[in-house]
Amino acid sequence: MANAIANGSSPEAGFGTKNYRKYVLGVLLTVYIFNFIDRTIINILTEPIKETFGVEDWQMGLLGGPAFAILYTFVGIPIARLAEKKHRVWIIALSIALWSLMTVFCGFAMSFIALFIFRIGVSIGEAGCSPPANSIIADYFVPAERSTAVSVYALGIPLGGMAAYVFGGYVVGSLDGANVAAMFSNWGWTWAANALDWQNIEAWRIAFIVVGLPGVLVALLVKMTIKEPPRGYTDPAHMQDKEHVGFKEVLKILATKPAYWHVTMGVTIASFVNYGVGQFMVSFLIRTHEMSIFDASVKIAMVLAVMASIGTYMSGYLADKYAERFPKALAYIPMFAVAGVIPLHVTGYLVESLWVAVPLLMVGQMLLYTYLCPLYAVPSGVVDSRMRATAVAVTLFIVNLLGYGLGPPLIGGLSSILNASFLSGIDPSLSLEACKASDLTAAARSACDTANADGLQWSMVIFKCMYIWAVFHFFMASRTIQRDMGRE
Repeated sequence: MANAIANGSSPEAGFGTKNYRKYVLGVLLTVYIFNFIDRTIINILTEPIKETFGVEDWQMGLLGGPAFAILYTFVGIPIARLAEKKHRVWIIALSIALWSLMTVFCGFAMSFIALFIFRIGVSIGEAGCSPPANSIIADYFVPAERSTAVSVYALGIPLGGMAAYVFGGYVVGSLDGANVAAMFSNWGWTWAANALDWQNIEAWRIAFIVVGLPGVLVALLVKMTIKEPPRGYTDPAHMQDKEHVGFKEVLKILATKPAYWHVTMGVTIASFVNYGVGQFMVSFLIRTHEMSIFDASVKIAMVLAVMASIGTYMSGYLADKYAERFPKALAYIPMFAVAGVIPLHVTGYLVESLWVAVPLLMVGQMLLYTYLCPLYAVPSGVVDSRMRATAVAVTLFIVNLLGYGLGPPLIGGLSSILNASFLSGIDPSLSLEACKASDLTAAARSACDTANADGLQWSMVIFKCMYIWAVFHFFMASRTIQRDMGRE
């Protein structure tokens, strides 16, 4: 097989045959899709988890943000350093197996603290995905094709989110334990049907279990079918066979690349807003537009994820296609696109009609996800093959620690504060704790539901206005991006 793969390889064309390169990219995309399914499934399950454990928005924000982001960011750099020297395919395969099993364990959590701990386990596994994957992509694809290849890989974010929304919404809205047990029996898997007391398992738990299990098969697929490419294979000859570079040296080189830091900050701010709002998007649709989890996930969130996929791919494709004519495209595309998101999304969140809101949100979602291509293309482009996994890991460290780690808890906290404020304005005798009671009068329940919806709605509007800060950083990156990526 190795000879078949190597046949037709050349540093000028890329490692392996053209079809094999496409296959590898497809498998890595699949890996990233599962990465984001297991990462984002909790967004769809926010409301039933809140009901099971009796927690508030700010606690769900902690579960969606810090529980995942803290160790994900800190473990990512050591794993990336390991990927600079060791077998990257093995690292990815083991990481997939770990995060998949931890996702399954989330379904068995009997307390909020246990669920928090298992989410940390998911984060440790997922930290071993993107740095080695991007390093492999850079060795399979020549520089002229990398932005497109990276944008295809980055499609895992919206496609994984879409799959999570569709599957999570379907499971919670349509399945129960009895259906699952019957399904296993019909397949002849009587051992699976009898393994658990499916009748008494809540639907959100089933969602975690079923999305986690297939990841083990994906791990085997990666290990058995992806060949580790020679490190630096597509780099210029003078950059190959150089000695390993230390972490401090990588940071010194990145310190001389202002475009890298401005892109990183722009992406961090965009991620801070996007992860925060994304954590509560389904909750917003349920509270403000009175939709079911199934309708909110499958009919609305899925459509938004499709538009996000289009924006992700097109940003990389356009950056490669017009690289010579517009060498600053990697900065200009997200700069103009993210600026356009603000009025579209703010209006979409505030209008009462879904027929008006959804088209605005769709266009905005397509524009927003153009920031994902520079997230990977710029860190990989400002350094050589000896440093790519580390450069990507440093970027993800900043983006996820600040963006993922702070976005969900801060919007959750803001939502709880505004919820209490709106509630006191409607009925001063009520409190957030009182709203948890099951014996509320109709008027009190209406007041609680209205404040709950308004608090989250205005939190999302406030967060979206912060995109203007990201636009500033993309503009600053455009001033030096040619020089920093060696294109002058």
